[in-house]
Amino acid sequence: METPRLAELPPSHALWIEVDTQQQRLRCWQGEEVSYECKVSTGLAGVGQQEGSGQTPLGWHYVRASIGKGLPDNAVFRGRRWTEEVFSPELAARFPKRDWILTRIMWICGLERGVNRGANVDSQRRYIYLHGTPEDQPMGVAASHGCIRLRNHDLHYLFDHAQPGTPVWLH
Repeated sequence: METPRLAELPPSHALWIEVDTQQQRLRCWQGEEVSYECKVSTGLAGVGQQEGSGQTPLGWHYVRASIGKGLPDNAVFRGRRWTEEVFSPELAARFPKRDWILTRIMWICGLERGVNRGANVDSQRRYIYLHGTPEDQPMGVAASHGCIRLRNHDLHYLFDHAQPGTPVWLH
């Protein structure tokens, strides 16, 4: 694993999130110790910064906003708002082409100007999230439209522990 330079790391006591796009793993760090680890699914189109690419952006980010507290598991989001629907196989059959954003949203914002912030490489304006996905979607393989997909129980852990402002390193 390529590790960030020491000066880039959050303070030794701080919580931060690492997403390894090659391993399709997310690690939640408390300083230098892994406190949580899970499989994820990043962009099917690979990694990259360009708007409209469907790729997962790289570099340092932070959790800009956490959306969905108190909503039911599998709550359906469109435009970061709850549709008042709860995902089900029947709903999936009615909308087979929908990219399901479920349960919670952790919206990330880039910290590196020209890399993942600003112009046509801005992760926040690309609406890159950590979010829930239907149970039938694979984990541990790249399959998303650029976001980081998680199982509900993993997303709940992150949502409860990683407050807005938490650093996120995508590599």
